Amino acid sequence: MTFLEIANELVAGCREDRARQNLDRLYAADAVSVEAADMGGGRETVGLAGIHGKHDWWEGAFITHGLTVEGPFVHGDDRFAVIFGMDTEDRATGVRTQGREVAVYHVKNGKIVREEFFYSS
Repeated sequence: MTFLEIANELVAGCREDRARQNLDRLYAADAVSVEAADMGGGRETVGLAGIHGKHDWWEGAFITHGLTVEGPFVHGDDRFAVIFGMDTEDRATGVRTQGREVAVYHVKNGKIVREEFFYSS
């Protein structure tokens, strides 16, 4: 896939609830995921299996009531950003929150090799 095809497919997958399937298609086996804050497991996750684990944790911890996806916003031929808007409910507490985050994706050799998340305060 080309850089733009990867960027557009990631966005389409998020909009169409195919984000999980896209991990295996779009990400390198040794991809790195970096969170803005430590949620208990460290800020950085290395490897596709670990990134799948992050998705498992998220799906187990939160109910997503709404999701907006803006982008991709390209930067050269190796990076793009996506803006996510989320309406989520914590399964443990029932607390519902709305937030936005920016994700920056780095692409190399036809795969996403790094993702970085920036949260609204």
